[in-house]
Amino acid sequence: MKIDKEQIQDMYLRMRKIREFESKAQSLFAEGKIPGFVHLYLGEEAAAAGVCACLDDEDFITSTHRGHGHIIAKGGDLKYMMAELYGRETGYCKGKGGSMHIADRERGILGANGIVGAGHNIAVGAGLTCSYLNNGKVVVCFFGDASTNQGTFHESLNLASIWKLPVVFVCENNYYGISMSQGRHMSIKDIADRASAYGIPGIAVDGNDVLAVYEAASEAVARARKGHGPTLIECKTYRQRGHFEGDPGTYKPAKEQEEWLKKDPLPRLVNIMKETGFTDDEIAAIDNSVAAELAAAITFAEESPSPKVESTVEDVYSDIVEEVRVR
Repeated sequence: MKIDKEQIQDMYLRMRKIREFESKAQSLFAEGKIPGFVHLYLGEEAAAAGVCACLDDEDFITSTHRGHGHIIAKGGDLKYMMAELYGRETGYCKGKGGSMHIADRERGILGANGIVGAGHNIAVGAGLTCSYLNNGKVVVCFFGDASTNQGTFHESLNLASIWKLPVVFVCENNYYGISMSQGRHMSIKDIADRASAYGIPGIAVDGNDVLAVYEAASEAVARARKGHGPTLIECKTYRQRGHFEGDPGTYKPAKEQEEWLKKDPLPRLVNIMKETGFTDDEIAAIDNSVAAELAAAITFAEESPSPKVESTVEDVYSDIVEEVRVR
């Protein structure tokens, strides 16, 4: 597949935004400025960027607890994301969702989710809607390797296959379910092999090679748009940090970590960019624009107000809440 210079630049921009946002979230969390938990996407940028570069603005994604990368790659605004991490009322979910529950319906981001495997069913529901309306839209479901052991994964692939839904299932196999390695929680090497049980294509790719991800995702998205049903793509990648910030990650062998750091997707893409004619100045200009956007996002978050106490019962749909409010 021929990928032009503009497409490569677009993918680099998405990856650089993710890397800088996550790196800053790491330091802000360490300083105590971000409450709760954060699960960083550092090292996995190529998967989200390569897949989302194949999507239109009207397409949908479902995400996970490690969802910042997906949301940024789909076009999420760094200001509203950072404000949400800070717990401010200007955030995507008015400061109530936090790191693991960011959504933006206008951009087709159906929500990150703190429940392992919960995105599978949401993606199938969205895919059924797209199929019923025959609107040509596609749904991408991002999830981790350990969630493929959940019943939701198998139920969702089965239904999507039977109904030929326009869903692309993207497994980001970073080889660990919290602290348990893939070799200890399943007996197969390639998660993509699980697609054969449902009669759909299963493709395993180098998840740290954004161009390989883009090529596989392009075919899967095109197939879904034509009404030919779902595809399972396994992106073999590696998270550079612990499961969450505060997890020392000592269960990961040092040699393994060292080898995967050599496969960092950002330097790999920079090398490709230089080989295809990008200058150092062009790459630096992208980096500088991202740095400026991120600095503005942090300022926006820090200057935004916290939610008012009265807003606790707003946007909560329950008769009980309504009764309490009346009282």
